[in-house]
Amino acid sequence: MASLITPRILLIGTADTKADELLFMRHCIEQGGGQALVMDVGVLGQPPFEPDISNTEVAAAADASLAQVAALEDENQAMQRMAQGAAVLVAGLYRQGRIDGLLALGGTMGTDLALDAAAALPLGVPKLVVSTIAYSHLVPAPRIPADLMMVLWSGGLYGLNSLCRSSLAQAAGAIVGACRLARPPKFERPLVGITSLGCSVLSYMKRLKPALEARGYEVAVFHTTGMGGRAFEELAEQGRFAAVFDFSLQELANQLGGSCVTAGASRLTGAARAGVPQIVAPGATDMVDYPAWSVPPARFAARPSHAHNRLIASSIADLAFRQQVAQEIATRLRSAKGASCLLLPSQGVEEWDRAGQPLHDPVGLLAFMEVARAQVHAPTELLELDAHINDPAFTDAALAVFDRWVAAGIVVAGARVPAA
Repeated sequence: MASLITPRILLIGTADTKADELLFMRHCIEQGGGQALVMDVGVLGQPPFEPDISNTEVAAAADASLAQVAALEDENQAMQRMAQGAAVLVAGLYRQGRIDGLLALGGTMGTDLALDAAAALPLGVPKLVVSTIAYSHLVPAPRIPADLMMVLWSGGLYGLNSLCRSSLAQAAGAIVGACRLARPPKFERPLVGITSLGCSVLSYMKRLKPALEARGYEVAVFHTTGMGGRAFEELAEQGRFAAVFDFSLQELANQLGGSCVTAGASRLTGAARAGVPQIVAPGATDMVDYPAWSVPPARFAARPSHAHNRLIASSIADLAFRQQVAQEIATRLRSAKGASCLLLPSQGVEEWDRAGQPLHDPVGLLAFMEVARAQVHAPTELLELDAHINDPAFTDAALAVFDRWVAAGIVVAGARVPAA
């Protein structure tokens, strides 16, 4: 657990070029009641103060000397090598209980390194990057840790001024406060992961969550709009789940369709690789999302669409694409090292595809079902259901599979909560 009295913050930056900024942030952290441990990731210059972790130590963690890194004579390659060393040291410092959180500073080069360093920390450990490109399209979603905080480094590229002092002080206060109040997950009860969208699209979690909690499980529902799926996959691959109900695979469809609303190429693989028991359904795979303020991927530009709000809209997939998605789901399920079951709700995969709704497409649904039926084989179990994914019958069927796996010892039994 974080040090509530004196949070220990790892402060990362190039001490040769950002000394004033690092010293200012260290002062702010100390003013806020925290303790800063400064890591220098610069390569060429000599810092005007002595960092707690030198750049030679960072290079050594990447199996190189600082001279070897400098000899690369390529700024990009050199900083990638330093990023490798920084990530190794960050992970080690956390394992040793020496830090409670991370604060890093940089422009594009420093941000590139900071993303790797932050990714070395588990979900739930505070991590903040002060960057000249915070929330920019230059920062690709697959590089962003699921719980990363960012603050724009306003007007501070060359030296301190009142604008950048405001940004740096805010970041220092945010990381100290986050570390004081952070509660990293303890995984004291078996955890079940569920993927979904909002209740207006997918609503099965309304029945699943209380039913699983009554069985003694902790339940986490992940919003599959890109970053939520990334967090889900990361935890699944770490083996943190007792089982998963992966019923919203829209991010997989988005990835195949060229949408930016994606959890990356590894969607529907984490549980499979870790051997986590997985019950899967093709929720919302009839849609390809795109930013409502932009345009859909070219392939779907002429397709019917639905604007969910001013941020996100969805185009209905064509028949060939739905067949492609079904094939890809089958392919990924074949790699499962643990128990897997695919539920096929024959009456629809999200609320907007019901009869009379804007994305109703029975021909496309049938095409999806036919490919899935032909391509999903043992050991993955295939269960076709005469129900819509949001119907109680679908939830009942999913719980029946889960209970059968618990009885067989495939899924660890829940920690029964004593009656009040």
